[in-house]
Order: sequence, then C-alpha cells, then structure tokens
Amino acid sequence: MTAAPNEPVLLRRDEGRVAILTLNRPQAMNALSGELIDALQAEFDRLAKDREIRCVIIEAQGARAFSTGHDLREVASTRDYAFHHALLTRCSAMMISIKRLPQPVVAKVQAIATAAGCQLVAACDLAVASSDATFATSGINNGLFCGTPSVSVGRNVGSKRALDMLFTGQPIDAATALRDGLVSRVVPPAELDRETMAFAQHIAAQPPQQIAEGKAMFHKHMTMALDQAYAYATEFMAGAIQREDARSGIDAFVNKKPKPEWKGR
Repeated sequence: MTAAPNEPVLLRRDEGRVAILTLNRPQAMNALSGELIDALQAEFDRLAKDREIRCVIIEAQGARAFSTGHDLREVASTRDYAFHHALLTRCSAMMISIKRLPQPVVAKVQAIATAAGCQLVAACDLAVASSDATFATSGINNGLFCGTPSVSVGRNVGSKRALDMLFTGQPIDAATALRDGLVSRVVPPAELDRETMAFAQHIAAQPPQQIAEGKAMFHKHMTMALDQAYAYATEFMAGAIQREDARSGIDAFVNKKPKPEWKGR
C-alpha cells in the first residue's frame, strides 16, 4: 500500500480512550524521516496534555515493515555533522517523550522493525508483535553501529543480548524478542489488531492517575540502586494508598462491592 504524495506521514485516530498513531510512509518502509520524527514529537506533546486518552498504540501502515529506522536517503543527502547531530537529537528527544507520557504506549509490530525502528519498539512501554515480525539493530551491516538504538534496546534485553544484535546485525524472530524482553506479547498475525486493541482498552480501563504516576515511578526506580529503588517505591505506594481511587478500590474488594468508576487524573 502506498500513501498518496500529500498524505500526512503520521495519522491519528481515537477509539474511545485509546489513541492510535499510524506511521504512514509504507512506500519508504516507514523509515523515520525528520518529518516523521517531528510529527511523532508533536503528537506526543499533544497527548501529554490530553486527559481523555488513557493508552496509546503506535502502529504502521503496510505489510512490509513496522519501521526500518532512519531514512538513509535523508542521512546520505548531506555530510554535514550539524544536520546529522540535530536529526539524531530530535529522534532521541522523541523517544524519551514516550517514557514521559502519562499514558502507557504500546507498539503494535506487524512486520520487520530494524535499527531506529527497533529502537522505537524498545522505547515503548509495551509491545505486541505478530509472530511474523522480526527485529534487528542492523546498522552495522551498512557500516554504522546503531548507537542510539543501543540505548533503549540494551535497557530492554540486557548487555550481552543487545551486543549480539548490535555486533552482528542479525535479525531475531518474535519468539526470541519475547523471550529476551523486547516485546510483551506475541500473537498470530490475524489476531494482532484485535489483541492489541483489547490490551490497550484493558489498560485504559484502569485508574488513570495510578497508571500515570505508576509509569513515571517505574521508569525512575529502574535507574536506581536496589535499596534506593525500594525506598522510593515505598514512599510512592504509601502515598498512592491515600488516593481516592485506591481507597474506593480497596473498600470495594474488602466489602465485596461493585468495582468503582475511576475518576480522571
């Protein structure tokens, strides 16, 4: 499927409390051009202020690729260091924005995800992959070590598995990606749309303030030493218990009442 010449590189639709962002460069294997990076950043900036949306899905148009990473035609168009540095800086900021969003972000991976495309999957909080999907940090095959992808991929799968991918550029299948922690779930291709939406809707039905604050807490404590992480998580959870959603939810469980309606964050 080929996007029309004037069609946006990123599409958005909302289904209830779930926002779906669609990478829309199928003719270019959904490569992360500067335009697409900037479009993702702009959408994340909007979502950060959106109190109606409680979960985000990132998907891609076309059957061939989720994303093959940076647009190498764009990269090769100049030898200017400042241009390349600015492009990579914008991409890194966009990836970091995913972690800073209050909403959980789910990658829906239907096909290959390589280099910065694999980085995008790793940067998401969760990922549902088709059993046909494959993943690689393949820059080394083109003479370029995947430096920025190594940041998020390494934090997902650990140093030895990440360096195996980074040094060889060889792809891994969905089952291996699940085993190594790069994705959360693997489903048959025919069930990818339904399973991903059901997953996102289940998350969107949880208490939004607890989810938003819990996501921020989790990503922060993962950078801490064990004792510091426990102290931080203890303080967080003691405070969370005092919140109205926790009080009403615990009361419903203890006294066998119907599950309460969660209020917005």
